[in-house]
Amino acid sequence: MINNLITGELPVDQQKALLQTIIDIQSKLPFLLDLTTADRRSLPKLGDKSRAFIDHGLVLASQNPGILPRNFDLDQYNQEVTLVRQLEPIVLAMRQLMKRLEDTFMAVGSDAYSQTLVVYQVAKLADKNGLLDEHLDSLAQRFARKSPTPDKTPTTPA
Repeated sequence: MINNLITGELPVDQQKALLQTIIDIQSKLPFLLDLTTADRRSLPKLGDKSRAFIDHGLVLASQNPGILPRNFDLDQYNQEVTLVRQLEPIVLAMRQLMKRLEDTFMAVGSDAYSQTLVVYQVAKLADKNGLLDEHLDSLAQRFARKSPTPDKTPTTPA
């Protein structure tokens, strides 16, 4: 069954322009990090309650700097809280864009895959004289099952 969930095209010049825009965005955010999975797991997460906690903490620290340890950098803390506030709308917009991009990619991939199944089935039926064998063999690789690897443990006779 062919779904045809999406119809569209992305000319090469538009694709290049979009990729350049992504490079431009990255260049405007030179402080971006690339955390490891372990790093991501170990860091405290920022949710709605945590944002309010951060905001209240900044107010407390700003109004009472004398309670802070001497090595606490209030200016750095203020910068970090400000950056959280500045990045949040960008992160939300990019998440929404990324979700739509992934959904579109999934839909067009599904359409292409479904149509390829039709092509494969029709080609198998039409291949009466073997002229399509090379193509069919190539397409059949998608459904090839890996044979179990033989056990290479030497056997000793009982």
